[in-house]
Amino acid sequence: MKRETLLAIVGALALILCAWAIPWLKFVLTVALAKGIAVLGILLLLRAGQVSFGHAMFLAVGAYTVAFVAPSVPEVLLLLPLAALLATALGLVIGLFLVRYRDIFFGMLNLALSMVIYSLLEKMYAITHGTDGIRIAALTFAGVSLEREVQEWVMFGIALTLAIGFGLLVRAYLGSPMGRALAGIKTRETRLEFMGVSARLVLLFAYVLSALMGGVGGALVSMTTRHVTPQLAYWTSSGELVFIAILGGAGSALGPFLGATAFELVRVYAAAAVADAWQMILGGVLLLVILFAPGGVWGILSSKLKGRGA
Repeated sequence: MKRETLLAIVGALALILCAWAIPWLKFVLTVALAKGIAVLGILLLLRAGQVSFGHAMFLAVGAYTVAFVAPSVPEVLLLLPLAALLATALGLVIGLFLVRYRDIFFGMLNLALSMVIYSLLEKMYAITHGTDGIRIAALTFAGVSLEREVQEWVMFGIALTLAIGFGLLVRAYLGSPMGRALAGIKTRETRLEFMGVSARLVLLFAYVLSALMGGVGGALVSMTTRHVTPQLAYWTSSGELVFIAILGGAGSALGPFLGATAFELVRVYAAAAVADAWQMILGGVLLLVILFAPGGVWGILSSKLKGRGA
């Protein structure tokens, strides 16, 4: 617990320092924090032994909520809760159906539903502009229109604050009886039912919470990039979230943010160095993590801190 708190404080200060020292990194780090929030939802499902291969659909719902509503209500403080609410509602509707399934069926049904949403976003050109996407106009914060540089700092600050808040929430949730029951779904679901605990209800709550965080992450991504396309709901985007979860490690609520930051930095620098082969570099990084550090970036840092403590 102390190690996790220490790393969280050091990590937050390091992000602020990097954003100040290298101004263009604010954009990259804000996107990383937004995706980290979405990956927190993947972490909850992994605790239950389930993997969603279509979780990017909630990212897309949050992003398109901002895109559709922003022309009328460009207020960041209203758009974020609205995106979270709609993603949560969709998560509840889908979750009521999906929690009856486990393992590969759970993962593939998520993928199928995500691809349905992707197809709708792509084909309904009159509303969504198809693959051209929707450009988001300038937003306001507390009713004030901000200059570009100031707005970048505001979005970075909001993303960092929400990342810390959701990280604390997930940490508290995983330590609660409901959160600990998630591990029971993974290892001994039948015994959990014999104890009078509904495994479906436990998984549904986690799924809805993960949808909420996915919606918030998608809203932050759209507000930062100022452009939304159906690609956000495509299966590769969902695979990216799972990639980040594996890269960061599922042993801590810090894992998603460590993984998202590492992923975005590797992608940016790899694309700059080898424009035609950056995917291969990312794949190589993931392969090395799986082979030599199955606990992800969090596992590496945790073991080093343990060694120093000893």
